[in-house]
Amino acid sequence: MKYPRLLALEKDEIFLGKMDAVHAQFKDYMKEKSHAKGPRIAYFSMEYGLHSSLKIYSGGLGILAGDYLKEASDKNVPMVAVGLLYRYGYFTQKLSASGEQEVSYEAQNFAKLPISPVRDAQGNWQSIQIAFPGRVVTARIWRCDVGRTELYLLDTDHDLNQNEDRSITYHLYGGDWENRLKQEMLLGIGGIRALNAMGIRQDVYHCNEGHAAFTGIERIRNLIHNDKLSFSEALEVVRSSSLFTTHTPVPAGHDAFPESMIRQYMSHYPDRLEITWDQFINLGKTNPNDPNEKFSMSFLACNLSQEVNGVSWLHGEVSKEILGGMWPGYFKDELHIGYVTNGVHFPTWCAANLKRLYAKYFGEGFRNKDYRIAAWQKVHDITDRELWDARLVLKNKLIDHIRKRVSDPKQFRFDSPRQMIRIQESLRPDVLTIGFARRFATYKRANLLFTNLDRLDSIVNNPERPVQFIFAGKAHPNDKPGQDLIKRIVEVAAMPQFTGKIIFLQNYDMELARRMVQGVDVWLNTPTRPLEASGTSGEKAVMNGVLQFSVLDGWWVEGYKKGGGWMLPMERTFENQDFQNEMDAELIYNTIEEEIAPLYYRRDENNVPHDWVESIKVCVADIAANFTTNRMLNDYEERFYRKLHERHERMVAEDFRMAREIAAWKRRVSSAWDKVHVVNTEQFNMDKEAILIGHGYDVEVVVDIDGLRPEDIGVEMILADQITDNKNVRVIAKRELTFVRQDGSRAFYSVRSTPESTGSFDMAIRVFPKNDKLPHRMDFALVKWA
Repeated sequence: MKYPRLLALEKDEIFLGKMDAVHAQFKDYMKEKSHAKGPRIAYFSMEYGLHSSLKIYSGGLGILAGDYLKEASDKNVPMVAVGLLYRYGYFTQKLSASGEQEVSYEAQNFAKLPISPVRDAQGNWQSIQIAFPGRVVTARIWRCDVGRTELYLLDTDHDLNQNEDRSITYHLYGGDWENRLKQEMLLGIGGIRALNAMGIRQDVYHCNEGHAAFTGIERIRNLIHNDKLSFSEALEVVRSSSLFTTHTPVPAGHDAFPESMIRQYMSHYPDRLEITWDQFINLGKTNPNDPNEKFSMSFLACNLSQEVNGVSWLHGEVSKEILGGMWPGYFKDELHIGYVTNGVHFPTWCAANLKRLYAKYFGEGFRNKDYRIAAWQKVHDITDRELWDARLVLKNKLIDHIRKRVSDPKQFRFDSPRQMIRIQESLRPDVLTIGFARRFATYKRANLLFTNLDRLDSIVNNPERPVQFIFAGKAHPNDKPGQDLIKRIVEVAAMPQFTGKIIFLQNYDMELARRMVQGVDVWLNTPTRPLEASGTSGEKAVMNGVLQFSVLDGWWVEGYKKGGGWMLPMERTFENQDFQNEMDAELIYNTIEEEIAPLYYRRDENNVPHDWVESIKVCVADIAANFTTNRMLNDYEERFYRKLHERHERMVAEDFRMAREIAAWKRRVSSAWDKVHVVNTEQFNMDKEAILIGHGYDVEVVVDIDGLRPEDIGVEMILADQITDNKNVRVIAKRELTFVRQDGSRAFYSVRSTPESTGSFDMAIRVFPKNDKLPHRMDFALVKWA
């Protein structure tokens, strides 16, 4: 804004009145902070997407974390967050003359960002130190106020550090694996030290991805040093207040480091924790003492957290398969891994005109950020004309924005001025517009639309029902296949038949994302199933009345409602991925031609597409309502935060009495477990005796429990479809046996089983440690099979 304009506004009474009203509203909002209730949460993440001006995010994980902090502020949840402050952040994207992605980095001027140094009582800039090989690294602490939520950021780019350490926080996910380890030590260990330095004590510690798993190690060290607990006692305390959220649906996506690298940087930690090196390194492994197995941050997070969750129902199921090897005595369906499906922050992503329209019809609570799901049903009260006009405003804004970009050589790549003019003329707001914008990884299958260019030509150039496609997104600088996807889109977009009908917008960021999810008609998503952990771009779109067309993966498995969007089936037809891609491409073409385009262009005499608007209403009422961060944070509170807080309170009461008792019990059981074995199993003779539904049959199991008490042992009978493949077992029923008597070291357990269904089942007897104080069986997953 130019200086003369500022001088004019300074004397503009109408403007000043509006500014004062906004400021008063903000002050009232912030006053509520002192009334925050509930468990105090510490949230750790490698990235946060708050605004395009603060470049400490790369994609979906960061945007999700940023939305989550905003929602915590709106709900007045007592949360603080910890992350890293990157000098260069993620890269700026440009396209070369040949369509290649070019990467550049622009240094952030911290003095111009919405952050401030954290000072101590004497006015000194607060910092923390971490010991690295042969040196100490110092990180300064910055604060970013996300409404009522405080985000603390650590920065090593200053003259107290050597050059190699100043660069630790240069780039988000930058450098080699050694630098990644440094960043994760800084986030986890340094993050806890930063909170301690500022006197911040929280009740629950939430690791958003395995990057932050070292928080548990530092907390254990503090309990051992400050409270004189043993390692096993401190572990119980830390686990009881820790939640690990994984966002990664493929094993290769979980960070893991060579043991030699961990030893180089953390060889002193076992002494601080009063354990051996083997005990320490095995916290990140599933095969104890295997020197070739890497140290997994996700395995470490699981071992240090009582609760684990995925970010959608389907991702929770996939996570059970990826992480299930940590608990080999249990089948997938028995694991404690839960889920909370991601959501998006309504005030951030919903267009201003739609927010006003929703508030008008949905009720007073909606203006006060109380997004009750039932209130969204009132979208059906909005007239079709009113809702359609609101959508057209957003679409025209998007088209105008794209036209401005296209005319700016710094923001858009074109081959000639003639091509630029043709794009400007071809791009129209009255054409069905489909958007595709996200990180360009191969599993996203951004090129699926270009499988058959003749079919695509007939779709975009249909004389009665034309279609235009808007693409945007970045590929990781080291992901050559992802960059090739972008190059292919640019090549197709330059073909004469597709000029102005297919457009790729460079340098995708939060601002462009906001415009696209508000302005297109349909949001397209084509991941390879089940590699989309959740996905949130589609959630942003549907709250703006943009219809989703996606593979049934991630959040869309739960979100899809017939009449409110379109889907590709979740089940695979072909094992061969090329065949599957070809089939999915045909389904996309057919759906656009036969369902989407006819619905969009079917209008009344006033040019209102009533059937399309009805789909928008179904989309908003029955889909968007369920995928806000408001619902998401409620789920975390109900499923995890309150439960962890209550258990942690019991764990630390009376000088950590419960932690000491459980740790002592686990040590006693562990030391005797090798001797525990099933001596004998007596059951009905299945070879000679017909098994009848409704008839009772006795099963008796004799267990040698030398050194343990009968109540330390649980014995159960398991019926399953099969017990030959641990991954595919479906447990039909479980019956725990009752302790009957003891004879020396032998304990006798029995149960009377009554079959309730027909079929062929496998039966097995499982012996496990039993203690009512355990939160779940995976907390101490020792198992013996008969």
